[in-house]
Amino acid sequence: MNTDTRIVSHFGRAWLALALCVAVHVADEAMTGFLNIYNPTVRAIRVRLPFLPIPTFTFRIWLALLVAGVILLFALSVFAYRGVAWIVYLAYPFGILMLFNGVAHLAGSAFMRRLMPGVYSVPLLLAGSLYLLTMARRMRLATRGVAEGRT
Repeated sequence: MNTDTRIVSHFGRAWLALALCVAVHVADEAMTGFLNIYNPTVRAIRVRLPFLPIPTFTFRIWLALLVAGVILLFALSVFAYRGVAWIVYLAYPFGILMLFNGVAHLAGSAFMRRLMPGVYSVPLLLAGSLYLLTMARRMRLATRGVAEGRT
């Protein structure tokens, strides 16, 4: 296995790992009552900032949307394992969004002075995000090296 093949393989594993971390995080939120905090918070925000279109959810709709999202992430792993260029660029917002999601759970827990729903899986979310962002950067640099004639 040459260096480029190893980088692509690691990138695919990183994508799949973060998709799995997101699945664990969704289960964590579902089992610890995330919507019991989220929906009242959204209602309070709407009172102060009525122009913000932040939705509230029923449990069934919320879970269905997140499960569909996780299935999509797993389906996209095929492209990550192939090293398709556009998935590398998609990895950056995905990794950054999940990194901020994890940090938001930690900040919310610190602010509320109690463990918030979903916080138990945050270490996985942070590690998976950093792994994907690191491998996306390596993929981008390897691709740039190939495009410039370096190997």
